[in-house]
Amino acid sequence: MLRRIAKLLIILAIALQITIAPAAAASLKGHIDIPDGYKFLYPNGWVEVPIKSAADTIYHDLIEPTESVSVVISQVPGNKQLVDLGTPSEVGQKLGRTAIAPEGSGRQAELTNAESAEVQGKTYYYLEYLVKNGDQKRYNLASVVVSRGKLFTCNASTTSKRWSRMKSTLEEMIHSFNVA
Repeated sequence: MLRRIAKLLIILAIALQITIAPAAAASLKGHIDIPDGYKFLYPNGWVEVPIKSAADTIYHDLIEPTESVSVVISQVPGNKQLVDLGTPSEVGQKLGRTAIAPEGSGRQAELTNAESAEVQGKTYYYLEYLVKNGDQKRYNLASVVVSRGKLFTCNASTTSKRWSRMKSTLEEMIHSFNVA
């Protein structure tokens, strides 16, 4: 009798997992880059863009092409870890000045949030920016991590007009970014 109940509970648990899990993840797909050792989720309906920049990978929305996610990989001098490069705020300020709103770009990046988290033994910095370019405003979210002597930056952005609608999706994308 106990075995039957246990079997029924296992079958019920599996059935619930099958019906609930895909519904929760149905709007996101996975990108896995085996050679570079990273992965992340991006919205269904976004397409990979042929690379014409320093980014390793870029996806954007078909309907709202200004919404995008990209991954940039750069070398880290020496054997430095992320904490050696600075606090989340310090790294966020530097990333804002050098990549998100470099001098001469006409953009201004305000770091509005900077946090740190340990994920599978690695330190990740999660950064949020409000970026102004003339009268246009955008929101950028970034995940930064050091692994195997490289700095990985996953950046997702949208316009201020779509921020309230896309914020949770962009956060989920950035927090799904994971390196080996």
